[in-house]
Amino acid sequence: MDAGGQRLPSHAWMALRRLGWTVGPPEGFRVNDRIVRMAQEQAGRLLRSAQWRAELTAAVLAAWPGDPHKRTAEEWEQVRANLPDGKVLPGGIIKARTRQIAAFLRAHGRLPADVFELESAPRAARMLLLAACDRQQATLDRSDTDPRRALLRLQLPARPDPRSYKDWTWVACPITLPPTVPVSAVLHLPTLRPASGRVAVDLAFTHAVPQVRRSGHTVALGVDWGLNMLLSAGAARLHPDGRITTLGAGACFRAAGVLAKQHRLRRLSERLHAKAGHYQRLTGGAEEHELTAKLDLLRREIRHVSARRSNLNDALAWAAARWAVDQAIAARASVIYLEDLRSLEATGMGRTLNTRLSQTVRGQIADHLRHLAAQTGIAVVTVPAKNTPRHCPHCLTPLRHRKAPDRPTVAGWAWAVCPNGACGWQGDRDQGAWRRIAARGLAHQAKTVIDHDTGQMSIRSVTGRLEARAVITPSTPTTCRTDRSKTGPTRRRTTRPASRRRGAPSPTRLQSTVGQRPEGHAPTGRDRLPRAAHRHQGVTTISTPAKRRHHPCGAELGAGFHLHAHASPPRWASPMPDATTDAGSLS
Repeated sequence: MDAGGQRLPSHAWMALRRLGWTVGPPEGFRVNDRIVRMAQEQAGRLLRSAQWRAELTAAVLAAWPGDPHKRTAEEWEQVRANLPDGKVLPGGIIKARTRQIAAFLRAHGRLPADVFELESAPRAARMLLLAACDRQQATLDRSDTDPRRALLRLQLPARPDPRSYKDWTWVACPITLPPTVPVSAVLHLPTLRPASGRVAVDLAFTHAVPQVRRSGHTVALGVDWGLNMLLSAGAARLHPDGRITTLGAGACFRAAGVLAKQHRLRRLSERLHAKAGHYQRLTGGAEEHELTAKLDLLRREIRHVSARRSNLNDALAWAAARWAVDQAIAARASVIYLEDLRSLEATGMGRTLNTRLSQTVRGQIADHLRHLAAQTGIAVVTVPAKNTPRHCPHCLTPLRHRKAPDRPTVAGWAWAVCPNGACGWQGDRDQGAWRRIAARGLAHQAKTVIDHDTGQMSIRSVTGRLEARAVITPSTPTTCRTDRSKTGPTRRRTTRPASRRRGAPSPTRLQSTVGQRPEGHAPTGRDRLPRAAHRHQGVTTISTPAKRRHHPCGAELGAGFHLHAHASPPRWASPMPDATTDAGSLS
């Protein structure tokens, strides 16, 4: 707001001119007004960031707790009441500012007066914000022949101290557009910044996307965060009668290899920082020290490792967000319900687990997920994470967590078992969590609110009446099985092995022998055996032409069912020799 109470423009350079905070080039330099706009835009963004930090610092100082390491419920309410967006601000930001002030208190023995005493002046990045210019300073046009290429033309000085407009010239910069930019998209003037000896282009574009809905969803994708499994997701359907059922068993996004590499780079970075700090203490800031060259080498290696970690985290965040959106598209879901873990802090869970939690890229994944989902018209809504992995998704009974399904007596957290005898659900902890998230989002979708500043959708509170409906109904009725417990002695079974051939006779043959197999062994009480059994056949006996030329009947000759096949010996004959006994080893 300005002094008159009117809202300032969204462009920072226009806001500064409304306030009367103008700036001009040094004496003797000739610079047009568009260059001044870019400088004012960058300065205005820095001032907005400084204003937000100043308000946060003032609110924390006004409600300074008795114990900085642990606030009471009343102290939390007081510090949130002092902030304009205190109701939705993550608690981790307030705690980080509290730790920063506590470090100043230990160093100086008093609290800082404001953020200007607590922090040093911010540094301005080396970039050109062409968004503050117009076509007289820069133009961007897509190529007519190749839609994947664009041409950026802008005026730049030919010398570091331009004295007149003759020292300014037009420079053409060809840009290769990535495949993620649609062909029909409208390109906007980018931001230019130097990176690794080249000029990087941060390009913004606009294209039409389907309109997302705040409520009225019937199919939703629930997404749960994890450590070993970075994401666990599954789809749920809301029926007209209010029932909620799942669509399949769900899936998980495992990134164990990437996370292991991330931890290796983190440990390497920590060792490099420790060694660089030791060299810094040994040199004492002297440039002539013999360790100065090694210190510079360590600093370059630290920057290289930091860049590798940043690229790895960014690639992992994009891959996880793309996987979640693909799952929603495959399930034809119109909304993705994401567990809200902005206030989660890595404390009190051991050194290893705390480090793993602090290194996750949940914020980047959530931002990329909103970006990719908006392109397909899918809404992304955050839901409260309270008790999502603790209660049963079918009956809301508190679960019992075990080490593994085959170790039901060992306490753990990976496997969940419902103690309710009428329910009996059990499964992976993360698989039960996404069911709870999807059901809670579908039941509370009427309470979805939209942040007007960021456009993000969220469900901020959970009510008991709607939470009672957020249960998963089994798609098929549970089979009721009778009790099969042993009530008496086990029936004795004979040790006689089963016969190789059937003991019941085959159906009686018809007059015609075509298509009818011969009779098998006769039961014990039969007086007369089949005719085929009276013949003493050898293992080499085959059927021979007897009555009809080229049409021998093996069944009539006692040679068995198949024509020209070896007949089995009768029951009273000696066992057939094993032909594989003397075969020897195949090796």
